[in-house]
Formats: sequence, structure tokens, C-alpha cells
Amino acid sequence: MKTEPALNATFVTSSAELNQCPDPNIPEYAFIGRSNVGKSSLINMLTGLKMLAKISSTPGKTRLINHFLINDEWYLVDLPGYGYARVGRRMRNLWEKLIADYLFKRTNLMTTFILLDARLPLQENDKLVINWFGKNQLPFVLVMTKADKLSVNDLGKNKQLLKEKLLEDWEELPPLIISSAVKRSGRDEILDYIVKTNACFLRGTV
Repeated sequence: MKTEPALNATFVTSSAELNQCPDPNIPEYAFIGRSNVGKSSLINMLTGLKMLAKISSTPGKTRLINHFLINDEWYLVDLPGYGYARVGRRMRNLWEKLIADYLFKRTNLMTTFILLDARLPLQENDKLVINWFGKNQLPFVLVMTKADKLSVNDLGKNKQLLKEKLLEDWEELPPLIISSAVKRSGRDEILDYIVKTNACFLRGTV
């Protein structure tokens, strides 16, 4: 297995409010998913830096908007997870407002990558989030994580079941990428998507 070179990635800031985020002068890409979906592992795999996003055994640890500058060209944004139960309603409401403000008002946000656990059927809160993005016409790409935890046959079955479930609400399927932080699969597809979209940002066509 070849080892892809690490990206030049630097932590910039953690923001509790939208106005604390960096100036929106370069494109950025957000990553969001249910707690314990493997978001930190995916971010570390994408950048090639093992501890860039700290992996926690406690779901819901990421409670702020975390910006990382990649190759001095774009921001990778780690958003708070959703679906954790050990959080009070008030705190949950604050996080939901923070995320909604960010998704609607962040002018340089190009795409949000919504992470789904490949081992599980489509969860109800995942479905709600995906349909909410669609209803509000917010661009997104689905990423099935932890693909290495399944056999090729079971992964294919779960992928097909996901598509069938989505087609209950969608006329056309959204983009879908299969990934594994362990096997480093999906890295090229995600980074290629970002490179192509960055070019659109520079041309002012988005």
C-alpha cells in the first residue's frame, strides 16, 4: 500500500460563534456526522497527520467549529457531531443554532461532507439531516465511513440499502463516497472533489 504525502495542515481556531470564524476569503469544506461516526479518524486520514483532529472515546466531544488551514489554500472545518444523548436540551439547542448559523451564513462554505457509519442502516437522525440539507438546497456529499469493518459483500448490501432508503425521499441520489481511515480508501475521491470545487471558487462560478 502506498503512503500518500501529508497535506500541510495547521489548526487555526475554534469558534463558539459564527463571527469568531476566520475571514471567508478562501473556500472551505465542513465535515459533520453522528457522534462516534469516525469523523476525527477521517480528518486525520485525509491530512495524513495522525493527531490533527483528536480522537476521543467520549461521543460529542467536538462542541465548537474547528478550522484547519490546508496547503494555505482552503479550510477543513470540523463541525460538532449530532445524535448524542448525554447532553442537556439547552446545550443541544445552542449547538444546533451554531451549526445552522454556520451552514446558512458562511459565504465561502462550498460543500458539507455528511458522514454515515457503513456498518449501520440509515439512522433516523441521519435521514433528517440529509433531508434538511436537501430542503434548504445546501450542497453536500455523503461519505460512508468504517468500510473496512465490513466484508465486500456486506458493504455492497449496505450501500444498496442506503440508496434504496434515500430514494424514498430523493428523485436523484446525492454524491456518495466509500471510505476507510484504516485502509485510507476514499481519500483521493474526497480530495479530488475539493480540488475541482476550489477551481470553481477561484473562477467565481459558485
